Formats: sequence, C-alpha cells, structure tokens
Amino acid sequence: MKAILLMNLGSPDSTSVKDLRKYLSEFLMDERVIDYPYLLRLLLVRGIIVPFRSPKSAKAYRSIWTDEGSPLMVLTRQLQQALQQHVEEPVEIAMRYGNPTPKAAFDSLMSQVDGLDEVIAIPLYPHYAMSSYETAVAYAQEVYDKNNYPFKLTFIKPYYKDEEYINALANSIAPYLEQDYDKILFSYHGVPERHIRKGDVTGCHCLKVNNCCSVDSTAHKQCYRQHCHTTTMLVVEKLGIPADKFEYSFQSRLGREEWLKPYTANRLEHLPKEGVKKLLVACPAFVSDCLETLEEIAEEGKEEFIHAGGESFTMIPCLNTHPDWVSTLKGYVDDVKSGSAKMILS
Repeated sequence: MKAILLMNLGSPDSTSVKDLRKYLSEFLMDERVIDYPYLLRLLLVRGIIVPFRSPKSAKAYRSIWTDEGSPLMVLTRQLQQALQQHVEEPVEIAMRYGNPTPKAAFDSLMSQVDGLDEVIAIPLYPHYAMSSYETAVAYAQEVYDKNNYPFKLTFIKPYYKDEEYINALANSIAPYLEQDYDKILFSYHGVPERHIRKGDVTGCHCLKVNNCCSVDSTAHKQCYRQHCHTTTMLVVEKLGIPADKFEYSFQSRLGREEWLKPYTANRLEHLPKEGVKKLLVACPAFVSDCLETLEEIAEEGKEEFIHAGGESFTMIPCLNTHPDWVSTLKGYVDDVKSGSAKMILS
C-alpha cells in the first residue's frame, strides 16, 4: 500500500509577533537558507533579523490572512483535497517550517494505512534550490531516518521542465493574455548569487560563463537560475508570447549581498518609464499563493508599479488547485506506481 505526501514551505501559526518570531527563527536558522557558520547565523538571525522583521512580517501576514488561516495553508489543504478525489492512496501534507511537520504526516499515514510500504513525497517546488527543494527533501529524509519508519520514502524530482507541468502552468496563464497588456513579468523567488555558485558542481560555469543558462553544462542539474530560465522559455514558447512582451526577474531579496538579478522591485519601478503601462505578473516559483505573491506582488508590487506611472497591474494566481495541476500531480504518482523512473529523484 502506498500514500502521498505534499510538501510545502509553511506559515506561522498566527499573525502574532510571537508566532512570527518562532517561524522566522526556524526558517532563517536553516543552514540551507542562510548558509553562514552557526554562531554567525545565530547572531544575525536571533540578534538582528528576527527582532527587526517579526513586527513587519506580522503586519504583512495580517493583510492577507483569511478566516481559515494562512492562504498557503488553506490552498495546500485544498490541493490535498482536490488530489484525494483523483487517487485512491491517502494524501497528507507537511511543511518544511511550522506545522504540520513531516513526522506528524508520516505518523498520520501510518495510522491510516495497514501495511504501508511506500510514501510518495512531492515537494511543491518546481525548481531545485538549496533553500527550498533541497532543504525540504533533506528535512523529510532526516525525520524518516531518525524514526526508522518501515515504509520506503520516494521523492519526486524537480519538474520545472516537465511537459505536463509546463502545460498546466501555461494553461493557467493563458486566459490573462486575452486582455490588453504590454508585458508579462515572470517573477521568481530570489536567492543569493552565492547559492548559485555553491551549487555549481563544475565550479566554473554558473555566473561565470556568458549566457551560462543557455550554455549546456552538468551544472544545470542543480542550478535554480537555469531552471527558472528554462521554465520561462518553455512557457512563452507554449503560449506564443513575443520576445518583446516578456521578461523574468527575482523577488524577496534579504540583506545587502548580491542576489539573482534583475530584481523584481527595480523592474516594477522602471518598466513604466520604458513604456510598459499594462503589466501582467506571474510567479512560477510558487505553486500556492502565499505572502510572497499576495502581499509582496499583488499589494506592494502593484503599488510600486502604479506609483511609477503604470496604469494597470494584474497578478496571475499561482496554480493552486487548477484542474490541470491536480492532473499533473496525479500523473507523477502514477509514474511512481508504474515503476517509471522519469520523475523519481535519484
């Protein structure tokens, strides 16, 4: 007997400053998020970032919080329910930070399924990044190993260029292209350039070779920047978007060091000056709408763009529970069940 685990980032338990301190501390103390030596990370996170950011983050979460709770949690639960309608295996969810934990999810599945022999874990991160996909997989694996669970744990690999994922993403964007627009901006979550160089298995390609994302290299297997580039190009090709009507950028910068560029905030400020008055924004790094899409883009981003001279701004919702996305997830489960290695992390 098999079961399914959907893995997402997580949210604070409430919008209180206390819960934000707890959530941000767990998140930012992750060595794959801020990869500094422990003592330096401790000083930076507990001594500076968390005390400073917690009240601001609490305010930001309050602007998007629903009666049911955090949008990310609500939407992940809805995705769980939608997928459950199409598969016979029980579906649970787990968060990398906060609740429910992987242990709670594993224990729940064990109680639901007699003779559970495999859990198919699907990280809800299309692209490989040390601070998202990698840390989620490593954490779930650590919990699995520590508790000596009797079932096999199988992870779905990043699906940033998988045809079914690209089709689902393109189909979710397509209706918005029917309106009058000047450009569509694909805004991905940012990471420090240091992470990209650190993940380069060749040590000489990423951010070192001209047009490195377009030059074949074994470094691409774990390169977040190249994955974002690939997703963008496949989607615009699928939708027939002209080269002069799209671009991509990176949001959510933290600290003063160099992160992946161009920065979304800078592009939102300058696009109106370049003649882009009607803007669409898609956020393919996220499959569920969350603080980074609903507050950072739909609220703050819109305000920045309009203030800079823009006329209309539309944030395209994430995949959330789009029927094609649910069908794609079911397909990944079916691949594992059939013994196909196509989507299994090796």
